[in-house]
Amino acid sequence: MEGSFRDRTAAGVALADELSRYARRPDVVVLGLVRGGVPVAATVAGRLAVALDVLVIRKLGVPWAPEVAFGALGPGGVTVRNDDVAARLEQADVDRVLEREQAELVRREARYRAGRPPLTLRGNVSVLVDDGLATGATARAAVAVARAHDAAEVVLAVPVGSGRALSALTPLVDDLVCPLRPEPFGKLTMPRTI
Repeated sequence: MEGSFRDRTAAGVALADELSRYARRPDVVVLGLVRGGVPVAATVAGRLAVALDVLVIRKLGVPWAPEVAFGALGPGGVTVRNDDVAARLEQADVDRVLEREQAELVRREARYRAGRPPLTLRGNVSVLVDDGLATGATARAAVAVARAHDAAEVVLAVPVGSGRALSALTPLVDDLVCPLRPEPFGKLTMPRTI
């Protein structure tokens, strides 16, 4: 593990090794953030022999630069905003993005939950897994969802992350695992294909 992972499975193996203290515990649920976090989370949950579920979070992207987040949405009406970015947008643009992403959140929740009951985290250790952390908006929303669902403990696990986002998220979680913290942080650290 010099500066990247071969694929998401290798990233999941590395995370599972660092999360071994949570192995075989009935109170632990690994939540894969849809989409990129799911294959990483599946590997983590399998290696730890704990429950696996999905968590749908929708990034609220700036209309002309969708990768730049001004916030994120999660199930149960959870919304987090990056006011530094959102303040630079017209309210009409914000409203359009919110409406579109809320509809997409509902659609994906129905698809990924596939008739299963809503997410239940009360009293569990929630291990939130994504495939990487750039701005932290999606992870902040995931943490807010876990807290809103009364998780006993919230753990954030990502194979690679930016120092700035990790620093901002550390006070929000009970534990944070991130084996690779390259500076400067770039998109090429994690392959997009499996």
